[in-house]
Amino acid sequence: MRLIKAFIASFMPGVIKPLHSLWNELLAFLFLTLAGAFGHQLYKACRAPNSEPVNIAVFLSSGFLTALMLGLGIYSYRRARKISRS
Repeated sequence: MRLIKAFIASFMPGVIKPLHSLWNELLAFLFLTLAGAFGHQLYKACRAPNSEPVNIAVFLSSGFLTALMLGLGIYSYRRARKISRS
């Protein structure tokens, strides 16, 4: 039993660390993809010829969500890099 515990204690950090880094990279990809989708919606709201209240609401919400997803994507990618370098 002691041999199994020693094996797990030496083997698991080598598996957990890359999985943790991969998880953060996948999250970064997801967030950056969503930022692109919201950014496209923001661009469409900017190019709309009329300034109805609906377009203003779409513009504001798309701008907020684009900035939020972009920030989360960059943060997650930087965290993945930090994990892989340590």
